[in-house]
Amino acid sequence: MASLKEIKGRIASVKSTQKITSAMKMVSSAKLHKAQSRIESFLPYESRLTAMLDAFLASEAEFESPLSEVREVKHLAVVVLSSNSTLCGAFNANIVRLLNETLKQYNSQLCESVRIYPIGKKIEEAVKKLTVPVQIMGSYIPLMDKPDFEGAKAIADQLIVAFQKHNIDRVELLYNHFKSAGIQIPVSERFLPVDLAVKTSAPPIQTDYIIEPDKKELADSLIPKSLRSKIYAVLLDSAAAEQAARTVAMQIATDNANDILDELTIQYNKQRQQSITGELLDIVGGSEALK
Repeated sequence: MASLKEIKGRIASVKSTQKITSAMKMVSSAKLHKAQSRIESFLPYESRLTAMLDAFLASEAEFESPLSEVREVKHLAVVVLSSNSTLCGAFNANIVRLLNETLKQYNSQLCESVRIYPIGKKIEEAVKKLTVPVQIMGSYIPLMDKPDFEGAKAIADQLIVAFQKHNIDRVELLYNHFKSAGIQIPVSERFLPVDLAVKTSAPPIQTDYIIEPDKKELADSLIPKSLRSKIYAVLLDSAAAEQAARTVAMQIATDNANDILDELTIQYNKQRQQSITGELLDIVGGSEALK
């Protein structure tokens, strides 16, 4: 059985850890509010751009784009997002598992080559440990700490050029979707080829557009803008999900520390009571012996 000194040391250690987890929870909560604010600021732009593209596609039923060409998947590209640090529960483990499942699926389809764009330190480390042959396309660790549109645009442009040159046939996005503060959902989403089907449930608007200079140039402008916005939106989404996961993980850790402290306090009081009782019995026994 542990001595009073050992129990007291454990109580001090747990209290110190509890202070750290509580502070990390507050920091993550503040970062989560900031990340949510950035998403809310960007959503109106993305929503308006999507609405413009959908309206254009609804008016041009037979429109096609080189970026919408569906090909047999021989060359795959995967953009996968994780965090740069730990202590965020199963946030990174879920993405690594989703990546392994995706690679297994496409390897079974006899995919010849796989390019991986790892955004985040943890997924970059995991990709380097993969046993299947993949090509790592750069390092984007700073982009996860501070998501910015220019970085998202650079990745989107690389993917667009590679798709147009037939260097890749399909692009998948793997990330944690921020559904709520307590729920983050691992998502696998197609990025290229572009699905030109109108995504709105509303009936198509019967509008005779006057397009200047022409349909092709307008589409060549709108579709890449939409793809760049998509990468940036996913970055913001994953950043918010990370902070939410870390907030929940630190709250759970703090609650567990409280439970451990309660158990240790009870154990300490029992040990102390036994010690006091033993000392009293020794005193009583000694006084009886002197009579």
